[in-house]
Order: sequence, then C-alpha cells, then structure tokens
Amino acid sequence: MTFKATGFGIRHLQCFLLFGALSVGYALRVNLSVAIVAMTDKNATNPDFMEYDWSEKTKSLLLSSFFWGYICTQIPAGQLARKFGPKVMLLWGLLLASVLTVLTPLITHIGNWQLLFFMRVLQGLSQGVVYPSVHTILSKWSPPDERGQLSTYCYSGTQFGTVVMLAISGYLASSFLGWPSIFYVSGGIGILWVVAWKVWGANSPSEYKSISAEEKKFIQTSLDADSNSKENAKPAKIPWAQFFTSVPFLVLILVHSTQNWGFWTLLTQIPSYMKNILGMDIKSNALLSALPYTVMLLLSFVFSSISALLNKKKYLKRSVSRKLFNTIGHWIPMISLVAFGYVGPDKLGLAIFLLTITVGINSATYLGYQVNHIDLSPNYAGVLMGITNCISNIVSLKAPLVVGFIVTNEKSAEQWRIIFFIAAFFYLIGNLLFIIFGRTSVQPWNNPTETPKQNNSTPAE
Repeated sequence: MTFKATGFGIRHLQCFLLFGALSVGYALRVNLSVAIVAMTDKNATNPDFMEYDWSEKTKSLLLSSFFWGYICTQIPAGQLARKFGPKVMLLWGLLLASVLTVLTPLITHIGNWQLLFFMRVLQGLSQGVVYPSVHTILSKWSPPDERGQLSTYCYSGTQFGTVVMLAISGYLASSFLGWPSIFYVSGGIGILWVVAWKVWGANSPSEYKSISAEEKKFIQTSLDADSNSKENAKPAKIPWAQFFTSVPFLVLILVHSTQNWGFWTLLTQIPSYMKNILGMDIKSNALLSALPYTVMLLLSFVFSSISALLNKKKYLKRSVSRKLFNTIGHWIPMISLVAFGYVGPDKLGLAIFLLTITVGINSATYLGYQVNHIDLSPNYAGVLMGITNCISNIVSLKAPLVVGFIVTNEKSAEQWRIIFFIAAFFYLIGNLLFIIFGRTSVQPWNNPTETPKQNNSTPAE
C-alpha cells in the first residue's frame, strides 16, 4: 500500500504509535495519583482490599519517587537513542515499566511503601528514555512545515493517557477487583502497545520498507532544506560546550522547568485537593480530575489547527508563533490557577471551570517550547530533550515534596493556596524569558561539519 505525501502516510502512522507510547507512559505515571487515595482509605472504595497507613509526607514521597529514577536516564537516553536507535530504547523502556506496573500490588504487599518507592524509582529509570526517543524519531519523520502539528498529535497522548487513567481509576478501585486492578489494567495495555511498536515502529523513513518513494523523498528533501544535514548524518562528537553556552537553549531549559513544576503539581496533587478541600468522593473525584485533561487533549488539536492555518497563510513567523502559543499556554493558566485557590466547595462548578481552564489551555505549549528542541537542532533534538527533561524533572520532583512540607493540614485551603501561587510565579517567569531570549532558527552547532563561532546570537525567524 502506498501513500501520497500530502495525505495519510507512514509518518502519520509513526505519530499514532508515538501517541500510544506517550499515552501508555503517562497512564503508568499517574495511576498512583488516584490509586493512593484508595490504598490509604479503603472506605472510599472497595473495603475488601488492604489499606495502608501512610502519612501525608510518605504519600508525597511516593508521588515524587518516579522522578528520582526518571531524571537519571534522560541525558544518557538521548545519546543511546542516537547510537542504538530510538525504536529499541522506547520498546524496552516501556516494556519494563509495564511489567513493573502489573507487579505493583504484589510488591507493595511484600515491602510496604519502602519497596513501592524503590519500584517507582525503577519505573522512572525505564521511562526516562521516552521523551528523548520520541523527539529523536520526530526529528527524522516530521517535515518542518508539519512539525508543530505532528508533534502536537504525538504529545497529546500524554493527555489521553492521563484522561483515561484518571477517569477509570475510581471505577476500577470501587469494582470487585479493587485498587490493584488500576495497575493490572494500565500495565497490561502497556504490554500490548509494546507488541504493536515492535511490528510497525521505525527509527526513520529509510528503515521503513513499505513507505512510498514519494513520501520518503518529501520528508527527506524537507529536512535537508531546513537543517542542511542528511537524515543519516551521525555526528561523531556531541558539542556539549556549545549547548551550555547557547542562550536560546538555556532559556529552553528554564521554560521547560517552569512548565513541569506547574504541570506536575496539578497532576499529582489535584485528586487529594479535590477530596480534602472540595469534599468529593473518589468516583466523582476521578472523573472530574480527568475533565481538565480531556479539555487539554481537545484544545491541543484546536491550537494545532490554528497553527497550521497561520503557517499555511504565512501570517506569523515561526518564532512569533512559538512565543504566542507558549504565552497562551502559560499566562492564561497563571491567572486561572491563582483564582482557583480562592474558590471553595460552595462554588464547585466555578472551581471545576477554573481548574479546566488552567490545565486545558496549557496544551498551547505543545506549539511553543515543546517543539523548540527540533527547531534549534534537528540533529541533536533527542539529546537536547534529554537535557531539558532531566533538569526540568529535577526541579519538578521537588513539587510534591514542597506540597508535603507546606501542606501540613490537608484540609487547609490557605496552605494549598501557597502551592498555587508558587506554580503561577514559575509560569510567569519562564514564559517571560522565553519571549525575550527564545529563538527558532537552526543553531550553528547543529551542523556537524561546521564549528560554530557564535551560538547565542542567532536572530529570530
């Protein structure tokens, strides 16, 4: 079967598979956010399953444990993806994470929170390969004019996995299978994805046997024209010094870090906030916790369509487009998040609306900083993503710990309000610096045949 370059092609199939990878990855990350409520309060769900007496600090530690492993494999993963191919790295990373998820109930029964903590660290280690591998694959499969759209399609999987996991977790925990089924279902789906990826995934167009000559030529000529580098170019030496003296890249690290702080604060803590402050039971809690991420998923396609239209009509330069969408994704949520902290259980509808705006509008960042790694350097996109994701997650792993330190009384709205102000402040600063110093043109150090003399003064496109 052949595909036209302008229609549905193998590049879209790869994006669909990457969408699945990110859906699985996030489902395996967030399952504990809802499950931990049931694991520590059996009266909230099915009382026939074991209950654990964990303090708020212990729960915060468990919710942050994933990141302790996750940050360790980010930078090595980018290099390994270039050396061994991102397909195999993605396959083994998610396979290990899925198997460990299925074993979670047994592991917790054997070793309580201490062994669960260790297991979540291992899951983080295995999932550290995901983002660098996905970015490496995207840099080979996405033509520059389609980059924003294809990246959005892939990364919207993070919302899809989050939505599905949050939506069904309450029902699974309340079913006859109890809270262990949350881990059985999510881990089982992950294993099924691994099989699909083994069969249909590919590192690049040159490795996919059934791709049409037309589509393969379309992708490669587009990439060559944008980056002045061949698909098979394998730079022998990574220009580390140029990375860390490049102002656009340093700003990218910062804005990625501020994004992760806000995103993971909400993702890991909203189920607890809704239960303790808004007084919601776990079933309605799970469904309404999923609502903002459903809206985020839908809005990601809306923003992508708007971006495609603007790009087609040449209304905005690439740099203006990246900064515009990033501003929408950070500064609107900044305002709504602060307002959310001042709404009590007597105005539940308004609280849900503000939370939905805060999370949903954040999807605009997929067309902002999220794709900027590939803009700056198609050759090193996976390595750059590994670096920024490593540093940003070192920052974000402290978010649940800060919650545990500040929120000593989980029923105190005033203490939770401080948490929201901190996240809003990070959104403000990160995007402001991205507007001022961010760039979208390919940097001199991207080309392995040239020695860059300057790497922080490239004009915006």
